Amino acid sequence: MLIIPAIDLKDGACVRLRQGRMEDSTVFSDDPVSMAAKWVDAGCRRLHLVDLNGAFEGQPVNGEVVTAIAKRYPNLPIQIGGGIRSLETIEHYVRAGVSYVIIGTKAVKQPEFVAEACKAFPGKVIVGLDAKDGFVATDGWAEVSSVQVIDLARRFEADGVSAIVYTDIAKDGMMQGCNVPFTKALAEATRIPVIASGGIHNLGDIETLLKANTPGIIGAITGRAIYEGTLDVAEAQAFCDNYA
Repeated sequence: MLIIPAIDLKDGACVRLRQGRMEDSTVFSDDPVSMAAKWVDAGCRRLHLVDLNGAFEGQPVNGEVVTAIAKRYPNLPIQIGGGIRSLETIEHYVRAGVSYVIIGTKAVKQPEFVAEACKAFPGKVIVGLDAKDGFVATDGWAEVSSVQVIDLARRFEADGVSAIVYTDIAKDGMMQGCNVPFTKALAEATRIPVIASGGIHNLGDIETLLKANTPGIIGAITGRAIYEGTLDVAEAQAFCDNYA
């Protein structure tokens, strides 16, 4: 399982939100490229970038920062989400060297767009499913839909989606552990690999995720915990590599 550091971009800075609220943000660095270097030096094998402004505005806002990180680390798999709602945007990121684009809101509102994106950019598309009480949330978590996460995930199985990033809104940024039971249920309900996100606090949370013994869970995104020092990226990745 991969430990995937998150770099959330707001107004060009690296921040973390609590439960997706833009007004409840903590700035951890005004130099996201240097922050990326910190996690790369710690041995991470993938980075998770989020354009928070883009998620709310529906189009990329922090694209220059994303491009700068991708150019500095051309061999590092990078996944980017936030405001990706057109094939033109996907093409821009792919040309910039980004490995995966994460389609969130558009995947819920126009599921057929995912199939279109997968056909145009095979192997490059991840679907981001953010949920509250099992229902998918959209527009930077401002809206909660009537669509159930597992039902939507199954719809994408035939499209060629590389992975699903599943985030429980109630857990995100709270450092109280991720929603392991639902993450496990989602991974077992679909053939698409699942990346867990939201709420990871320490190594114990990583161990709990590993104990779920679900091969479909291929990674865990962590943000606030690695910025506040309750989880060490190198230690956590080594723990995953040696877990039996």
